[in-house]
Amino acid sequence: MKKRVVRNSIAIAVLFLPSFILGINLLIPTIITTIFVYMEAGRPKKAYDCKILHLSLLFLIIFAIGHWVYAENLNIYYIPFSLISMLVIILWQDLMISLFMILACGFSLAIEFKSLDLGIVFFVSAIISTVLLVDVRRRSQIIRAGFIVGLFQSLTWLLIQDFSISNIDTHIIFFVNGIACGIAVVGFLPVFEYIFNRITNISLLELSDFNQPVLKKLMLEAPGTYHHSLIVGNLSEAACEAVGANALLARIGAYYHDIGKIGKAEYFSENQNLVGASKHEDLSPSMSKLVIINHVKEGEALSKRYRINPRITDFILQHHGTSLVYYFYRRALENEKTDQEVREEGFRYPGPKPKSKETAIVLLADSVEAATRSIKEPTPNRIEQEVHKIINNKFIDGQLDECELTLKDLEKISGIFIRLLTSIYHSRITYPKANRANNHHKSAKENPHQQEGNKNSRS
Repeated sequence: MKKRVVRNSIAIAVLFLPSFILGINLLIPTIITTIFVYMEAGRPKKAYDCKILHLSLLFLIIFAIGHWVYAENLNIYYIPFSLISMLVIILWQDLMISLFMILACGFSLAIEFKSLDLGIVFFVSAIISTVLLVDVRRRSQIIRAGFIVGLFQSLTWLLIQDFSISNIDTHIIFFVNGIACGIAVVGFLPVFEYIFNRITNISLLELSDFNQPVLKKLMLEAPGTYHHSLIVGNLSEAACEAVGANALLARIGAYYHDIGKIGKAEYFSENQNLVGASKHEDLSPSMSKLVIINHVKEGEALSKRYRINPRITDFILQHHGTSLVYYFYRRALENEKTDQEVREEGFRYPGPKPKSKETAIVLLADSVEAATRSIKEPTPNRIEQEVHKIINNKFIDGQLDECELTLKDLEKISGIFIRLLTSIYHSRITYPKANRANNHHKSAKENPHQQEGNKNSRS
């Protein structure tokens, strides 16, 4: 709580700084501060929400550019206003945040330059860029958005001037302005992702490339875990779409959630040779538990080594929550000696529990996929029972206490899991072992008239 107050105080100071330095009317930062405080106060529970400080820095950037343009006696239409709206919608993918930022920046610049026309042009261009870049996934879409924004800026100015084209230079400036904003966003986006600790859809798609060093290592050294991660990713993506969560983030997080198994892949059942003995047969339950639980810490270490975004590291740390390593806990109870006490807490993952919908869904998908894979005869009824049992156990165990999933969401998620897992692990027909050619020859001898009829039907 104290850290949040300090950050917000710094943000307000950043907003008021230009007023004290440049002697500008205090009305502008006062209105902007009110908007930002209202926005954050109304969204206290949203995970990874934007901070007032981040938005204040973006406002300060556009304000500083505008002041520089004014001080250098340049044309005020050079101000790259759409740059801010593009960055906000790409970084946060939230229309409300983008709208607040557009109003704050547009209102302040219109007052500063005493130009209502300028405010209208900037407002229209910012709205257009925001709509075009919702759920953007490719850099080419940003360039295209910049081209369209430039076109709309020019058309809006044409309407304001009653379709007068006497000053063609202004129209060209507005058009080039939009294109320049798109190019600038493409160049500076990685910088703002790093500063604000955000991850965009564009970065997520880059992480989905299986030529990424850590994914390639997972595929070669732990192929069973790699295949398991693909299925978990598909399950998580479909479930997130059903409950309105970030499906792309969940899928990519699922790809990386088990990278900690690379170092000791042979100790995990999905990578063990079926004809060989399990590596855990020669280990005590306590030692096996340490090996299994340690893959979370190993995954965190690998994510730091390969500089994976912290949003993806959250999936590595939270995909088991504080769940019980039940199999080895039961083995420890069976092998319990009279002078030893087996405590359940000692066989639990260190956590933390899932903090977001996406990490919680990956936790559930990871558990149900592993449990369904172990069913000897995976009929639809057995798969349905197993999925419901796993989700109920996670809920009762408190693993979903710190995320925003509701009971209605869990019902939707279980339905998605059952449908997909039934399709993946469907039963197959057992083909007869008898030689087909011999059987055909035998039947032909017994019924030559039927053979003749078959020839006629084929002809």
